[in-house]
Amino acid sequence: MPTLWVYAEVRGDQLTPLTLEMLTCAAEIGRAEVLLFGPAPADAVATLGAYGAAKVYRCADAVFADYLVLPAAELLASLMAQHQPDAVLFGTTYLGRDLASTLSARLDCGALTDVAGLATTPDGFEATIPAVGGSYQNRATLVNPGTKLMLVRPKSFEARQRGGSAEVDEVAAPVSEELRRIHVTETVAQKAEGPSLEDATIVVSGGRGLKDGANYHLVRDLAELLGGAPGATRAIVDAGWVPYSLQVGQTGKTVKPTVYIACGISGAIQHLAGMKGSKTVIAINTDADAPIFKDADFGVVGDLFKVLPQLIEEVRKRK
Repeated sequence: MPTLWVYAEVRGDQLTPLTLEMLTCAAEIGRAEVLLFGPAPADAVATLGAYGAAKVYRCADAVFADYLVLPAAELLASLMAQHQPDAVLFGTTYLGRDLASTLSARLDCGALTDVAGLATTPDGFEATIPAVGGSYQNRATLVNPGTKLMLVRPKSFEARQRGGSAEVDEVAAPVSEELRRIHVTETVAQKAEGPSLEDATIVVSGGRGLKDGANYHLVRDLAELLGGAPGATRAIVDAGWVPYSLQVGQTGKTVKPTVYIACGISGAIQHLAGMKGSKTVIAINTDADAPIFKDADFGVVGDLFKVLPQLIEEVRKRK
């Protein structure tokens, strides 16, 4: 049975959903162990055990929060040399990308990115990697000897509790001052209203059909009324109408809501790559031939400036 390590991340005061998604995947195909470095909630180890972790390598030292990449890479490389896991899974996040690339260079080995599926083979692991905006599924393997490094795409696996508890192995933080060259000088918390885009069960997104950034309030209003989160296409982010944090797509965030409402979105492959996992897609567009309708469960061929105000008013009445 292969041993897979999962590098855990904490956002705010909780383990990230992606951490639990990766852990579920690891526990289903082998022995799952977790690397939990830095400050974490008190129940983090219990949560990791419930989702399938057999062991947690724990170091609560604040050095991992105060200094970027290098302390974590040093400790991780040391643990890998000592225990030689078959694979290490990182989330496709800023931290995950930094760590995986640093270790790949340090260990002179490759890394697979954008992994959306993982299976064992007689020779190791085979990863499924979406291509061309998710239109094709490639199969990829790493042939380098030793531990395989992989970056996992958000929402690729469903997080599921398995029960159980995890053994804890306390490990010491590296002490070299050389590792503390890159440090955090300031942390600015962005005020969030409503559910986060990645975790929302309802997402309402707007595209170029809105015609102007001033009209984006229609998307926000509907999302707020439905208890969901607003999203956007790359086109209107590049136009400066909304911040990048709202972008859904290949170069933005991957969402997997119960309902996805696409307003004035044509359906470019890059955007579809970020929302294809949605259970129900509702599209509103004046162009009956827009590609988005091919992926929609329900479609409204109409002017969003007429449809959205009526929809908003109807939701308000029913609430």
